Amino acid sequence: MATKENNTEPQKLLTKHELNQIWYRWGFTHLSSMSYEKLQGHAWAYSYLPFARKYYKNDPEKKRRLLERHSMFYNTEPQTGQIINGIVASLEEQIALGNDVSEEMPVNIKATLMGPLAGIGDSIIQGIIVPILLSIAMSLAKGGSPVGPLFYIIAYGIIGPTISYIAFHSGYKLGVGAIDTIVGENSKRITDAFNILGVMVVGALAANTIVLKTVAKIPLGGKSQPLQTVLDGIFPGLLPLAMVILGWWLVSSKQMTATKVIIIMVVIVTIGCLIGLF
Repeated sequence: MATKENNTEPQKLLTKHELNQIWYRWGFTHLSSMSYEKLQGHAWAYSYLPFARKYYKNDPEKKRRLLERHSMFYNTEPQTGQIINGIVASLEEQIALGNDVSEEMPVNIKATLMGPLAGIGDSIIQGIIVPILLSIAMSLAKGGSPVGPLFYIIAYGIIGPTISYIAFHSGYKLGVGAIDTIVGENSKRITDAFNILGVMVVGALAANTIVLKTVAKIPLGGKSQPLQTVLDGIFPGLLPLAMVILGWWLVSSKQMTATKVIIIMVVIVTIGCLIGLF
């Protein structure tokens, strides 16, 4: 791919404002027009309308091909996935300037990278950032305080777009050179590392935020002792861990929805309270 420095028409390069148009159009509308056929594909075509007006204003056929290739099926994690949009913006710029880049290359890049970026992005966003922010928010919301939900809304509203913005502009600067880091064995190592970190974060949050204690007493040495004291002496946090394992088993092995799992847990705790166990 030709470099931007060697381009004979540097005045036609995308400006920062034009790049930001592509970024925020997809970043804030990727889920606004969904279909099983294309998922996030509609937003891609929408994000490249300013690009089409800049480069293909007087060439309807090239404009049609641009929008057509960016109306195809697409689905990835939207924040970290912006790095793909940045790479594609760089490639489309080279195509528009007449450099040696085929029109199939952006499509192939999208198809190749959306899977690895989905794995990496979900591990970071859903496995680490969201649980941490929610744990802080739940702590702040104790006693019915509105500070908790407000904190989460504001914090995620800042962190999400920031990751999205950095990813997009990094992808644009790196171009196809970013692919070596994202695909193949590198992608698997990155995803595995974040998955492990995510499991550790969720485990720590579960231990600190899930409260489940028994009020039952058992005979011990001629006297009755609180069962909770005995359990804490053997395995502190055993009951919360049991509920976490139960939830994981119901979701992973029984393929139950989160709603069904919550209902089952509510029933268990309710019965336990009625019989004097909790």
